[in-house]
Amino acid sequence: MLTIALPKGRIAKDTLDIFEKTFNQKFEFEDRKLILESKDFKFLLVRNQDVPEYVLHQAADLGVVGLDVLYEKEFDLMKLLDLKIGKCRVCVGMKNEDSLDPNSPTITVATKMVNITKKHFSQKAMAVKIIKLYGSIELAPLVGLSDAIVDLVETGDTMRQNGLKVTETIMHSSAHLIANKNSFIEKKQDILSLYQKINDIIKNKD
Repeated sequence: MLTIALPKGRIAKDTLDIFEKTFNQKFEFEDRKLILESKDFKFLLVRNQDVPEYVLHQAADLGVVGLDVLYEKEFDLMKLLDLKIGKCRVCVGMKNEDSLDPNSPTITVATKMVNITKKHFSQKAMAVKIIKLYGSIELAPLVGLSDAIVDLVETGDTMRQNGLKVTETIMHSSAHLIANKNSFIEKKQDILSLYQKINDIIKNKD
């Protein structure tokens, strides 16, 4: 049996849809249940940010998580397959009337993605002061807490509605199937078989 950690919300639903198409059977969590078991799989429903932790510590053999979370965590995990769901971008946002001054001695950025933000501005040789927030990040520039934000963007509507603009795209993200390295060795045939079946389904969708 393979144990798979899924992030709560739409990505979990979209992933289970892929499994339903792949194995021609129904996969659905009962109300408020966090574990779903079938003959071959055990699915765990966890917070998006926690998926890599479950996989790293082998509480799950596999996980489904956004590339942004994977890059932010910087864990030693195997990236197996782009599931082509949960597509979004990691972007720099600022107030409509503002622009990024590359000559500024330091820039204050509000974000929950500290490592991605540090790397990005380091590559631009810009000093950055990071304020870590966990939600309503668009608010920070509006009240003078930060000069800019780094956040996930799907359509850009939330930024626009709050008087912000995307000034730069740092990376594109989508949900990926990841694996614990020890699990991959121990359950190689099962994991490779699952990989191949899901990959065929995704290719057919394209």
